[in-house]
Amino acid sequence: MRNLLYIIILLVVTGCGYSNSYPEALDEAQRLMQSDPSAALSRLNGLDVSEFHDSATMARWALLYSEAMVVNKLAVPTDTIVNIAVDYYGRNNLTAEFQKASRLKALMGAVGKRDDLATALYLQKEKEFMLYRERTRREQIMFVGIIIFLIAAGLIAWMRQRIRMQSLQNESLMAEASGLRSRIAATRGDVSRLETTLQELLDKRFDLIDSLCQTYYESQGTKTERKSIVDKVKSEIESVRTDSFPEMEKAVNACRNNILEKIKKSWPDMKPDDYRLLVYLASGLSTRTICLLLEESADVVYKRKSRLKSRLKERCGALGSDISAVF
Repeated sequence: MRNLLYIIILLVVTGCGYSNSYPEALDEAQRLMQSDPSAALSRLNGLDVSEFHDSATMARWALLYSEAMVVNKLAVPTDTIVNIAVDYYGRNNLTAEFQKASRLKALMGAVGKRDDLATALYLQKEKEFMLYRERTRREQIMFVGIIIFLIAAGLIAWMRQRIRMQSLQNESLMAEASGLRSRIAATRGDVSRLETTLQELLDKRFDLIDSLCQTYYESQGTKTERKSIVDKVKSEIESVRTDSFPEMEKAVNACRNNILEKIKKSWPDMKPDDYRLLVYLASGLSTRTICLLLEESADVVYKRKSRLKSRLKERCGALGSDISAVF
């Protein structure tokens, strides 16, 4: 693509270089028109019209050539050359030049002396003009083809860029999805390790206590014959509340990326009751079990849990993902 642009620029510059010599020759012919019309006509005949590169130069040459033929009182076989000037200046609204060309056309219609050499040269210039017109048509077609090619190449490059960008976006999304899957797997692994650690820590005692707590919660205050199991459950619950709490705290930190230590550091004045509730929540205990361990009703525990979650977001916003895992 870049090489093609260089070639086009080179062709334009070269064409401009060739065309720069024609205005000087036309200026010279115009200067000679009054002093030596024959030399002016000879100078105009010496130019190869087929090599002109723009219609303005062609129109000026045609106007001067027609003037030279009139001044030299030579008959012309056709109106082809003067019509070049008439058509160009008429299309471009150049009034003075158009009027001059029209006057010359009228004068050329009068009978002038016939000269075989002048007629032959005139016909030669007509052929050169036809060659110029044919070449110009080919150049226009080539120019349009180049423009279409450049537009097509630009569209192809734009589409390739869009496809490349879309591919990069897809790769980024895939990488993000892969990272998310990894984080989910890691979180699940932490939860699994926490459950395993707590289970090993309490040596299956916790499952029994959790079951008894559920039973006690559903049957407390019913019949006196259940008093013994209730007392036993209360004893076990108190043991978990006092003796097992430090070990539960340690297990949570070990399996949840030291979440409790981070929260303590971000919220040093956290109330002990809120901290205890946080440990129970992070351990994955059921709401009923937490109610018994805290000696609170379910409604109170739900409200405390909601308030604790809001305060943690305010005081420990940087730990958002870890806090969300707890709740």
